[in-house]
Amino acid sequence: MTLRPLEPDAPIKVSLDDEGYLLDPADWDEELAWALAAREGIALSELHWQVLRFMRRFLDEHQVAPDARFVIRFLADEAGLGGDARRSLFELFPYGYVKQACRIAGMRRPRAWSTG
Repeated sequence: MTLRPLEPDAPIKVSLDDEGYLLDPADWDEELAWALAAREGIALSELHWQVLRFMRRFLDEHQVAPDARFVIRFLADEAGLGGDARRSLFELFPYGYVKQACRIAGMRRPRAWSTG
């Protein structure tokens, strides 16, 4: 279910690095997430929002972007996807957790770590 129409040309009025990641994660809000998702060609569903909000809570609590394994665990346990969690994460963000989920959730570009 799409909660809002895509607006791929929506202006983004925050500082992004040359790969499209936020320079300051504190600039993120849900309006920005809509615009970033549109640029990625993703229509945000309720499950996307659950993932994005989990990622933002994790960032607030730990001051670091969550590794994909934490998001997969969230999807398995809290979103009730069980053994389908890993597949679901990559269906939600088909071009990759780091490339799409981290961008849309307003994370800085992660250094090198597991994508799941």
